[in-house]
Amino acid sequence: MGRKKKTLHDYAAEFSELAVKRHLLQRGAAGEAAVVETLYCTSCQLPMRVRRDRILEHLSSGRHYRNRRLLRQHGLRAPLLLSAGPDVGTGLPLQLDAPSLLSQPSFILAAGTSAMVPSPPSCHKPLVPLYPVTASSPTSVAVPREDPTPSTSTSRPFHARMAPAPSKQAGQSGAAPEASDGPAPTIGLALFGVGLVNKALFQSLMEESGCCLLYVVEDQLEEVERAFGAEFLAGTRVLRQRDADVALNDQRVSGAIVCSPPGEASEIVIDALRAGKGVFCERLPSFDRQTAEACFDEADRCGRPLVCGFYKRFDPALQFLYKKVRGSRALGRIHRISAISSIYPAAALSFLRTAGGIFYNAAVHDIDVISLLLGERAPDTIFSLGHAFCADMASLKDADTVAVSMKFPSGAIVTLDVSQHCTKRCDQRLEVHGSQGALRVDNQNPLGITEHGTSVSIYSQTQADRYRDAHRELFRHFLRTLKGKEPPVITKEQFLWTIQVAAAAEQSWRNGSAVDLRSKAVDSSAIKAEAM
Repeated sequence: MGRKKKTLHDYAAEFSELAVKRHLLQRGAAGEAAVVETLYCTSCQLPMRVRRDRILEHLSSGRHYRNRRLLRQHGLRAPLLLSAGPDVGTGLPLQLDAPSLLSQPSFILAAGTSAMVPSPPSCHKPLVPLYPVTASSPTSVAVPREDPTPSTSTSRPFHARMAPAPSKQAGQSGAAPEASDGPAPTIGLALFGVGLVNKALFQSLMEESGCCLLYVVEDQLEEVERAFGAEFLAGTRVLRQRDADVALNDQRVSGAIVCSPPGEASEIVIDALRAGKGVFCERLPSFDRQTAEACFDEADRCGRPLVCGFYKRFDPALQFLYKKVRGSRALGRIHRISAISSIYPAAALSFLRTAGGIFYNAAVHDIDVISLLLGERAPDTIFSLGHAFCADMASLKDADTVAVSMKFPSGAIVTLDVSQHCTKRCDQRLEVHGSQGALRVDNQNPLGITEHGTSVSIYSQTQADRYRDAHRELFRHFLRTLKGKEPPVITKEQFLWTIQVAAAAEQSWRNGSAVDLRSKAVDSSAIKAEAM
């Protein structure tokens, strides 16, 4: 006998986020009835193919994670399914006629009939409406006013922007918030530089409630169309760089998100601070220590926050590790730290040309985490080795694989293995060894499957997937600084010492000798000039 074929209820029992939904189909004047069963994802309310690989693919998809997160954030519950077991008969409490049933997508044939229920459409409505407006509550959504300032820019019409979800009506379940005199305050934002925006940051910007993107400043309009779909933007003006003052002079704009290359970012950062805007610099404000210091000094003078994009320190796993290492001292005295950071997929050559090299683009984030865990600003000695395995990287006089060794004043020895030549998936691991034990942050796989010797990766996790939560928490931290709830956690001293160590690591690689940070300062601007 062959293996017993699994039923829909078997899959629902195996995967907690799936359930079986039953419909009663009545057809004809005689009232003939047939039951249709479909396997549904309770978070996305989408039918599932009865194939294990398709189920795993959906449960690990970004759409599923986003819908599940929105359910938790907005206090919603998945719609109640009609049945939870195979013992439910045809006498279901809800009866649907044929047209209403056929509007529900399904992959399952109706039981006892030859009618085929149509396949799902290519796209589905989002779980939470992007701009919910009801006739009874016209002020429930904060809609940006039209900017009366004329612009000479080439603007593109975008007409569908996400807005904060309205408060619950009195008749709905759950405790409804007290009525307010006006709409909830919305933080207006302006985005500078779309072509180099991080995918995880882009998703955080689109999904976060309580903020509204009023302006996009970008000379390459095709980059705006590629990054943003028309369904995500409304009330958003696209400006060229020469008209950036329109966005900076708009009083509705509270914060500026700068994704421009470090060589251009410092000027935008200072202009935004002087215009009274808080600034989130997604990359580095500058490669040069003096220029970066001037940006922080300007933020202090203007009394506005300047948040830098050291996203890894906001990763939940590393936050937990930090509490164990620095808070409870669970590992005792730290002896050794080893970090592996392989980035997937490889960045585009246009990005790498302006990123400043592997030490400033990738290694700088691991250096920041190491300094945070040790509580020491810089090592005494640093030595680096590197090589360019890709011809494109060699043409840029940069390396795509480096190994950095550091010894800190406490005696702790640190090794960093950084690679931009990863071809299967990102590899992000960190080990901390102390006098009383060791802790390890391993790769995170949402499928929970460990592979050995397979030629094709089961789950090709990208860098944006791995650090999506970190980028989201960093972006939320920026919003809190705009509201005055907390100061930027990345101080000027921490940032300056981090790029100082990155400069020393690059100098060691280019010169082939160790750099002693105790005896001399490293001129980062001179090092970047040599690399050009």
